[in-house]
Parts: sequence; structure tokens; C-alpha cells
Amino acid sequence: MSKRDLQKFGQKLKVLRLSRKLTQLELAELLDMSPNFIGMIERGERNTTVENVFNIARALGVNPSCLFEEL
Repeated sequence: MSKRDLQKFGQKLKVLRLSRKLTQLELAELLDMSPNFIGMIERGERNTTVENVFNIARALGVNPSCLFEEL
């Protein structure tokens, strides 16, 4: 993935998180992750695993493909 793709993925994650009125901390607690890691994903600074993508999608109540719609 390019840096731009990571940023778009992160932006989509942030939009979905905010639409569910979740803070980074709340999402991180649902996922048993660090809120700093969530922030890094949202800013496109970190690439995450496929397993995490599925867990994030499940926590947000969306299909995993929804996170890739903007790419």
C-alpha cells in the first residue's frame, strides 16, 4: 500500500468511528488496542494486519470492504 492509500484508509476509519460517536479510546478498548495505535492508523502512519481490519470492521458494525471503498 502506498502512503496515500494508508491515509485514505485511515480517513475512512475515522469517519466511520465518528459516525458511531466513538472516541479513539473507546474504539481501542473495544479492540483491546492502544488508542495511540488507532490514531496512527487514522493518520496513515501505520499499516495494520488483515486480522485487525476484520476486528475494526466488526467493532464498527460494517463489512470490512467498507473500509476500502475510498481506495
